Amino acid sequence: MTADESSGTASGVSRRTVLTGLSTLLAAGCGRVAFMAANAPAVFGSYHRHTNIPYGALPQQRLDVYVPDKAAEGPRPLVVFWHGGRWSFGDKADYRFVGAALTELGYVAVLPNYRHYPEVKMPGFMDDAARSALWAAAHGGEFGADPNLFYLMGHSAGAHLAALVTLDSRYFAAVGEAVPPIAGMIGLSGPYDFLPLREADVQDMFGPPQIYPESQPINFVRADAPPMLLVHGLKDDTVWPKNSRNFASSLRSRGVAVTLKLYPKLVHADTVAALSLPARGRAPTLADIAAFVRQPRSS
Repeated sequence: MTADESSGTASGVSRRTVLTGLSTLLAAGCGRVAFMAANAPAVFGSYHRHTNIPYGALPQQRLDVYVPDKAAEGPRPLVVFWHGGRWSFGDKADYRFVGAALTELGYVAVLPNYRHYPEVKMPGFMDDAARSALWAAAHGGEFGADPNLFYLMGHSAGAHLAALVTLDSRYFAAVGEAVPPIAGMIGLSGPYDFLPLREADVQDMFGPPQIYPESQPINFVRADAPPMLLVHGLKDDTVWPKNSRNFASSLRSRGVAVTLKLYPKLVHADTVAALSLPARGRAPTLADIAAFVRQPRSS
């Protein structure tokens, strides 16, 4: 059962955002065990994985590309997925199940790593988001993807990266490039409207205080933004559902096409965990993504 809502009250990102990994996968287990459970079936998927391709000169500026083995039946979408981890931890290798799931749909998937706090503060990880997106846009065709079907996607902190780099063109400009043509943004359990910042490390990574508003995707909503799919669990007390509700409301107020999926029984990690085969029954995340990408786009 889904709900489509657009109201909510303001709140910050909970300290429990530290649990951004697949802590609820399979309703038991956490950390490394949960990722192993999610990724074990993905190893046997029908795709080819190109690993640790550099998109920059720094050690964390590496990405993996997942390409379906089966021949394309039509134009092949290209999806960049950034992992969550409170902007301070996580690794692309832990999300192999996401790459595998997207190839099931016939997409080419790009999973980048990015630098974390405290190595960098904002805009350091945003710089990496822009660079990895630009790499994907420039090289996706080499893997059989259609550059006109280019989507940015993330979970939790990764959804924040996807939304902000989609809306604020300064990050592409900062690396000397024009904004690539983005067909849509897909956000799973994302923080888009999370002021005030109450935790010392979050204040530090997005500070000083006078620039806190620049960290909020909701502040950069514009009428020409691409369509967006926002998926959130109503039992999420890590990144509160009001983030997606408020963001969707702001997008709609400016005429942006947005699909909001709110699932009553899901907690924070469930939205991405449902892309793994063991937890596929938790939520129709994969079907939601497929339906969103199938929607006709205006030229």
